[in-house]
This record gives sequence, C-alpha cells and structure tokens, in this order.
Amino acid sequence: MQPVTLFDLASQQAKWLSVRQSAVSGNIANANTPGYKAVDVQPFERLLDNRAVTLVSTNPQHLSGPGGGEAAFQVSEIEPSGPEMPSKNTVTLEEEMMKSGEVRRGFELNTAIVKSFHRMLMMTTRA
Repeated sequence: MQPVTLFDLASQQAKWLSVRQSAVSGNIANANTPGYKAVDVQPFERLLDNRAVTLVSTNPQHLSGPGGGEAAFQVSEIEPSGPEMPSKNTVTLEEEMMKSGEVRRGFELNTAIVKSFHRMLMMTTRA
C-alpha cells in the first residue's frame, strides 16, 4: 500500500502560502520605496505540474493524474500592469491586498481539508 501523500501535499502548499505571504507583505512594506520592483511566487499549480501526484485507480473507468518531479518555490519580479509611477515603484496596493486575501483563503481551505482528512482517518482507526 502506498503512503498517503495528502498531508505532504498540504504541507507543501502551506509552505508555498507562507512564501507568498512574505512576498506580498514585502511588497506592501516597500510600497513607497522609490525604484522597488514588486515580487511574487510562481503559482502553486505550476509546482503540481512538476510533482509526482497521481491518483490510484481502483476501477478501469477512473481517471489518473499526471506525474513528474518536485520543484522549489521561485520568486520573480512582477511587471507593472498600469502606468509606471514617477518613482518607478511597481507595487499596487490594491493588487497586493487582493493577493493577501487569496493567501488567507488558501490557508483556510488547506486547514479545512487537512482537518477533514484527519477526522476521516481517525474514524477509520476507531472502527
């Protein structure tokens, strides 16, 4: 029997969310720094494309997912989406606040899924 990797996947997403929150908070902290270039991390979905996550087929009609290797988190500069300010700072506070909300919702969803999966495992061991 293969080990359950959901907890590992949730841990990797939590680490990714922490790195993204650090990038977002750094952008917000430097919103008034002349010449500062906003940064962000690559999407978590891109990490999943490079990670060995497969579904176990118990029925020939079930679907299977793609597999691959593991990748590290990559932080990159963001190109300005609007007119560049005279200070050449590329941080837009509205976008950073929306990203911060996405990170919060990601943490909440991650925690809820792990909690549900843990509860399900506990119920099966008690039976």
